[in-house]
Amino acid sequence: MSLRIIKLGVVALMGITSASGVLTWAQEGGPMPPGQTSNSAPRQNEPQDAAPIVTPASASAASSDTKAQVRIPSGTVLPLVLHNGISTRSAKTGDPVYFETLFPVMIDGRVAIPAGSYVSGEVTESVRPGRVKGRGQLMIKLNTLILPNAYMVNLNASPKDASTGGNETVDSEGKVIGDSDKGSNVGTIAKTTTAGAGIGSIATRSGTGAAIGAGAGAAAGLIAVLLTRGPEAEMPRGTTVNVSLNRPIFLDADKDQFSAPGQASTLAGPANREPVRNKNIPF
Repeated sequence: MSLRIIKLGVVALMGITSASGVLTWAQEGGPMPPGQTSNSAPRQNEPQDAAPIVTPASASAASSDTKAQVRIPSGTVLPLVLHNGISTRSAKTGDPVYFETLFPVMIDGRVAIPAGSYVSGEVTESVRPGRVKGRGQLMIKLNTLILPNAYMVNLNASPKDASTGGNETVDSEGKVIGDSDKGSNVGTIAKTTTAGAGIGSIATRSGTGAAIGAGAGAAAGLIAVLLTRGPEAEMPRGTTVNVSLNRPIFLDADKDQFSAPGQASTLAGPANREPVRNKNIPF
């Protein structure tokens, strides 16, 4: 009986040892002993969980954060008033010019550019009038729009017309051109001719003296015209200008939030003036 019990104990011990070996092989990932299987061992051909596939298009859509924008179309007209006067007498290329919007710009029923917004630019060309021919010319470039909340955007605009108080005109390129003063030149020569004739007549008490005096007066008037420049092209403070956008501009909608139309500064317009030629007339 005792021998039989010992044999049963040996068999049980061998079974436990075998099971322990199988478990160890399975945990270490080694090959299973012949004839042994385990549900815990990984199967080489078993499909793993597939990672999500991300295409370039979906990645771009997910990463893009497009902001809403307000589009001000090309050709939109901005009415402006000039804060600093400029003239061909002293203006140089690069000199700054400062404007302010006079009327709000509405887009889709909302205020896009309130009145009282600022526009800054610079003089790009300044040509003084000639002594015999050639008019004064001013060319300005408008670079930046500054809204009342200090939001700035690049601007590309040029003048369409200008109310300077004088006879300046604006050509198709946005160039401000001064008056020619041809009528004044003729009047100068006529006045000096008449004055010279009167002086000659008094001096000689004869028709010959009057003729000589008239000739001298005409010559003096011609010299005065040749020695002096024509009228300067001017844009005094308070000049109103309509400018047209040369291309569309885009404003970030989250920064372009205005409920009121705004209000421009009160600036007196330039006084009406006639072209003046600085003449040194001897009579």
